[in-house]
Amino acid sequence: MAASPVSTLFLEFSRAKLIEQYWPRLRSCVESLTDEQIWWRPNDASNSIGNLLLHLNGNVQQWLVASFDRLTDARDRPAEFAERRHVPAADLLEQLGSTLERASGVLSRLTEAELRATYHIQGYTVSGVHAVYQVVEHFGIHYGQIVYITKLIGGKDLGFYRELTRTGRPSTERE
Repeated sequence: MAASPVSTLFLEFSRAKLIEQYWPRLRSCVESLTDEQIWWRPNDASNSIGNLLLHLNGNVQQWLVASFDRLTDARDRPAEFAERRHVPAADLLEQLGSTLERASGVLSRLTEAELRATYHIQGYTVSGVHAVYQVVEHFGIHYGQIVYITKLIGGKDLGFYRELTRTGRPSTERE
């Protein structure tokens, strides 16, 4: 069964949030920092950007790529948070970029039947819609943490909303 207009809208919006909004901004944050800075932790109860990148990669791979492509789930979630070797930022971005590319392909081809189907992911029984929504929501949460840590370290605005005027509405003139 082909995707209905609402399903298509949901999938296109989900793909756009992940690939066209969150990913470029997240990449910009990471590229503005040193490898040492991406592994900085404000305290033992908090994650570094490096750990968050590993975690996002694992989550997208498990919930979107492996589940919808019917691949073996090889995720080691605890290792994402335990890593302390200071993997270079470029390597982490390459891994996540590759996973997001595969996820984009999944989101581009999902059918309504796949969105309605039941999947067993990370010990949960969920629908395809649930799986897609979980990934976008989860990515947004950790993307926000990465933006915050980047601002905390760098002490400057990242300019993600320069197209908005002081009123909060898009400017009618090109800046």
